[in-house]
Amino acid sequence: MLVDSHCHLDRLRLDAFGGSLAAALDSARQAGVGHFLCVAVALEDWPAMVESVAAFDDVSLSVGVHPSEEGRAPTLSELVRLARTPRVVAIGETGLDYHYGPERAELQREWFRIHVRVARETGKPLIVHTREAREDTLAILREEGAAEVGGVLHCFTEDWEMAQRALDLNFHISFSGIVTFRSAAQIQEVARRLPAERMLVETDSPYLAPVPHRGKPNHPAWVREVAAFVAELRGETAEQVAATTTNNFFRLFRDAVPSAHAPL
Repeated sequence: MLVDSHCHLDRLRLDAFGGSLAAALDSARQAGVGHFLCVAVALEDWPAMVESVAAFDDVSLSVGVHPSEEGRAPTLSELVRLARTPRVVAIGETGLDYHYGPERAELQREWFRIHVRVARETGKPLIVHTREAREDTLAILREEGAAEVGGVLHCFTEDWEMAQRALDLNFHISFSGIVTFRSAAQIQEVARRLPAERMLVETDSPYLAPVPHRGKPNHPAWVREVAAFVAELRGETAEQVAATTTNNFFRLFRDAVPSAHAPL
């Protein structure tokens, strides 16, 4: 069984599935994907996101505000309240992105600190997005005591040094379709060297489809392609990587419950 540890199910392009999210999830289940973490990016969209996946007991949720969002600002009290919603297992996606909107860097840092404090108060791990903000990301995680709850640097695009520093802060590393790209040599090195017990896989769908689907709208079934590529890099079988990353997911996201009908 595989877990898509980071996807945006409310934003999937569903043309290939007759407009049906249920059909898209069925396609993923047939590919061996037994659980999905649907990740929040904006407070305005969050109620609709929760409603869109309510019928699917193999979908967990997060709550948070992406650093590039310019909508309603997160507050500690609101995020703590929403984090108590059933099936919410993580805080985020949060973090820093200085590539888009660098003029908002100070506000991003403020929001990031709020999310870490919410994670500590609720005991739920963090989902962290970082782009062109390595030192500030690590500094805030360290200063705010994020190691207490841990979490994941999702869609990892950094080098081995960054990975080591994240591991020291009690974080996991998640590989998306980017790891399959020809230009991703430093990410592939991390995938080879990463301790197995800290590794996750994801699609970040509908974005970043892996080779051989690059350029198409991504969907959760293709987490299988990511896992297979990582397995080849590590000299392991796809089944080994699937089992390892699934076990890691449920160990990290302690409130996530495997579905009774998940594929083996």
